[in-house]
Parts: sequence; structure tokens; C-alpha cells
Amino acid sequence: MLVAGAMLGMPDGAQAAAGAAVPGTASPAVRAMTVAGSVPSSQQLTVQVWLKPDLAGAAAFADAVATPGSAEFHHYLSPDAYTARFGPSPAHARALARWLGAEGLTRVNISAGRDYVSATGPASTVQSAFQVRINRYRVKDANGRPSLIQSNDRDVTVPASLAGDVLGVTGLGGARPAATRGAATPAPGRPGEAAAAPACSRYWAQHTQTFHPAYQGLTKGSLPVCGYSAGQIRAAYGATWTDTGKGQTVALTEDESPTAMFQTLKDYAKSNHLPAPKPSQFREIRSGTSCPAPARGAARAAAVNDEAEMDSEALYAMAPGADQLMVIGGGCDEDQALLDAALAVLTGNGHHPSASIESNSWQIPLGEVPERTVHAIDVRAAAEGVGVYFASGDTPGLTATDSDPYAMSVGGTSLGIGATDNRVFETGWSDDYGSLDHGKWTDVGVSGGGGGTSRVYGQPAYQKGVVPASMSHVRIGNRIATERAVPDIAADGDPDTGLLTGYIQSDSQGKPGPYRTMVNAGTSLACPLIAGLVADAQQGRTSAFGFVNPLIYRLAGTRAFHDVLPVGRSTPQQDRDTYLPANGPSDGTGVDVFDSQERTQTQQVTAKGYDTMTGVGTPNGAAFIAGLRHAAP
Repeated sequence: MLVAGAMLGMPDGAQAAAGAAVPGTASPAVRAMTVAGSVPSSQQLTVQVWLKPDLAGAAAFADAVATPGSAEFHHYLSPDAYTARFGPSPAHARALARWLGAEGLTRVNISAGRDYVSATGPASTVQSAFQVRINRYRVKDANGRPSLIQSNDRDVTVPASLAGDVLGVTGLGGARPAATRGAATPAPGRPGEAAAAPACSRYWAQHTQTFHPAYQGLTKGSLPVCGYSAGQIRAAYGATWTDTGKGQTVALTEDESPTAMFQTLKDYAKSNHLPAPKPSQFREIRSGTSCPAPARGAARAAAVNDEAEMDSEALYAMAPGADQLMVIGGGCDEDQALLDAALAVLTGNGHHPSASIESNSWQIPLGEVPERTVHAIDVRAAAEGVGVYFASGDTPGLTATDSDPYAMSVGGTSLGIGATDNRVFETGWSDDYGSLDHGKWTDVGVSGGGGGTSRVYGQPAYQKGVVPASMSHVRIGNRIATERAVPDIAADGDPDTGLLTGYIQSDSQGKPGPYRTMVNAGTSLACPLIAGLVADAQQGRTSAFGFVNPLIYRLAGTRAFHDVLPVGRSTPQQDRDTYLPANGPSDGTGVDVFDSQERTQTQQVTAKGYDTMTGVGTPNGAAFIAGLRHAAP
């Protein structure tokens, strides 16, 4: 899972006068940070000023084409037709472009779908144009480590004559921050490899361990899995060889280009006894602009070396017949790069989007981009018949990307797969980690998938009657509102029950090295797993499912889903926690207790029916595929 860096923007509907700051939601957070210095005035930035489409009209159309029984059901628009019908006017785009040029910015360009106008210039010119200061701030990342981010110090200002046409601005964040990848760990050993003291298991509860003193009443736990194989994860969710996603194209959006991705995919298929991918099944393209090398002394994050590989391999495990389009977002600002990659799929060649399913294994935290910018992308996708899938994130709570009502938010589970590929248990991924040191336990806190109830978006029609009031009602001021709940669906995401994936790294001469494996997980694993199963269901159909949420919720409570339930006291101890052996003399042992619902750590729950850990549940193979096809005749 990638977490994008801090960047502020203009909220939808804000009005501004020249020289006056625009009110925003994230400015107080930035003002509370410690300034580490300003960016060099000569640092080149490429900004994107996002234009406001007819969001109300587009959303009404998106609802119609996604609702079975409506006259417009599955009568999607082409990218060009969407722009012509709902996009900003050419005159508004040109006016914005003229202003950016007049402010001294260069390489001014209106995007193909008129979604934004981009421009480039030194930081000093950008700061002057938008009346902000761009600083570097000291913060802690999602793992509590010190980090530097780059952000504007206040909300942007644009001329009053343009403010009504602007959704927000991206690109002011500059250098990309470090990504959080706590869900990936090197494989302790190959499955089946003998070891004097096992560190992991080939299947759930192959190895267990008793421990003392007790932690939260538990004295026995199963060792984490060494990484499930493709065969194990396929069996758990009932993937068949009749429906493999053949004829479907799934887009994977990334911010880093992997090394030798097609060879990696071939190695993964071979090691997992899957059919070898054909060269025509994988294509990689780039969107946006390239990022120049950082100036001396500038903060620059190390590349994540296995995010794209995990996405591709997880998708291939579930849909080995589908075509994959990997879109690498360019630019120095991670928010901008990822949003641009997501949008590039939708604009396609103008006549057709590039894929009918888009898997986004990343998140942008609340307040870091204007939420209406994400909303505009998701509404366009629904109108064009593209299903947009977002990981709900690897920390409790909501994000700007998963809470939009036109996105399919994918949560995470803890999944036990037995010796015969049987489903031993599945519960919400919310692990309370206890650390044992000198005979005393310390409760370190809860880690798990994202979810919760939005305070921005009202409850969509498809959630009515499915999401209970206890999970859809929130207090906003003096009133109780019924709002959008997250996630919508889920799949395996717990690092203790992760997937064994692989990657290839380049050596010192730049040549690809050997295929190496590691255990990978997170909701960024769950997202492509779900996308692959939907591609399987879409196989052979004349029209794509597109925005699939209305269909998913129609199937809630049926055999199409495994209802993910909370862990109870009657559950065997070895299925309630994972025992984590010490990795070395300086490392202590630990325990992850499953399905922790500590109110001080998370407001999310796992419950019968819909819940804010796993949505309506996890797919149930053939019943899931048949249910989707029946719900969308």
C-alpha cells in the first residue's frame, strides 16, 4: 500500500478573490507541523489545476447506467462523449491556461479530457502564482519513523473569475515521501523447507506454539504462514478454471516501474503451477511527466521494489486469462502521479477507456487532496463503464480515495487456509500486537485495514437497507447524519496470512537479477484479488459491469459472499492469534490477536452481515460469479 505525501488544495465550491486565501480543511494540520526549511526557489514543479465538470449531471447519469432496470443501464459514454457532455468548457480551460502562462509558468497543457491544466515552473513562480509558501516539514510516517514531507503552508488562491471552475491543485508536494510497506516481509523460507525451529507454516496451524504468560487470555498461537500459494488463495475464494478473465483488461495503477515485470510474472506462474502468461497479456505504459533527479540534500524516498509485482501477481492468481495494463504515474509529487495514472485509464484513446476494471492499491489520506478531485475521477469512471477499485488502506479509518461513493472500497481480512486448501476461518483484519520482553507483555496497538463512516458523503442508495444504522449514523455538529460506510467488500490482507509473491531486482550493472520471493499482504493485496474475481465474472459478457457497487449490495446476504464474522471465545486458540517468533537475539517474540475491536484504537467492527471491517463479505467463487451475472442481465 502506498501512502501519498501531504499536499493541500482547494475544496469543491470554494470561492476566492485575487490575493485572498481559500478556506481549506488541512491548513491547520500543516501549521502545526515543524518547518524544516523552505524548498529551493529554483526547484522545478509541475502543477495540475483540476477543472470542475458538471458533477451533479455526471453523477445522475452514472447512477442510471449502473442501476439495473433503468433505460440507460450499461449504456456507457466514451471518454470523448463524457468530456463533451459533462466536462469543463473549452473556454474555461483556455482561460485557466492563459492565467497560468501570464503568471510565468511554462509548458502549459490542457489534458485530453479537460480534467486539468498542467504547467511547470520554478518554486518561486509557483508560490507567487498561488500565493503560498512551499516548505519541508518534519513528520512521522505511518510506522512512527521521522520523515520529511513537502507542502504548501496554506490553501491556494486563484483569481475570483476562475475560482468557480477549479476543484483543486496537485503537484505542490514536490518530492515523493517514503511509502509504508509494513505489510511485506521477506519469506522466512521456502514452503516445505525443513527447519529446526519453524518460523512459519505452509498452511494454517501447521505449526503452533504455546507461550507464557498469557496475553489477553491466550496461551497458544499459530505461526504465520510462509505465504499462501496461488493455488491456496484460489481455493479459498473458489476461483474456477472455467472463468479466468479471458477477454477482459484490468488496469493496475502504480507510481514506480517494476524491473522485468513480464519475466517476473512468468516466474510467478511457473513457481505456482499456473499457465504461462502470453506476451500479449501484459503491457506497461507511463502517464504524466518524468521527475528529475532531486537537488543535492533534498529528501528522496527509496523506490518500493515489490508493490507493482504484488498487484500483477495477485491479479494473475485470480484471473490468469485476463490482460493486464500497468500504468505508471510520472512526476515528482506522488499524489499527482497516482491520480494521473488513474485518470489516464479513463481517457484512453478518446473512443474507449483503456480497461474496464481499474485496481488502485494505494491511498491518499484525508485532507491531502481536495476530495472532489477524487470524486470527479470516480464519477467519470462510472459514466464510462469502468469499475474503480481502491484499497481501503492499512490503517484503521478512512481515506480520501476509499470513501468516495463511486469507488469500490476493498477491505482486508485475516484468512486461515488449511492443509487441504479448506477455509479454516476468516475474520476482519484488525490485529492487536503484544510484545513480550523479560516475561512481560506490552500492548503495542492495533494494525489493520481501513474503514468507517464518512462525514463528507451521504449514504448512497445502494447501501440503504444493507448497512445498519449503527454503522451509517454519525454526529455532525448537532445533528445525526446517515452517511457512506466503508469498505464495500474484502479479501485477505493480514501479513500473518499473506500471499507469497516475487520480484526481480537489477544488479549493480543494471541487469535483472534472479526471481526472489517474499510474503506480501495489506489491502493492496486484497484489491487486485477482488478485481481479478470480477474480471472472471465479466468474462464473455457483451458489456462491462462498470460501477459494480449497486450489484454487490443487491447480493448482500446471499451465497455470493462469505459473511466474515468476529472471532469468539469458542474459536480455538490457534485460530484467534498468531505467534511471532523472534527474528534474532535483539528481537523479541510477539503475538497478533485477531479481530481486535478496541474502541481506543479503532471505531471499526466485524459483525454479522455488513460491517466496517469487511463490507458485505468476501467472494464465494462460482456463486459470486453467477450472482453478478444474474444481477446484471
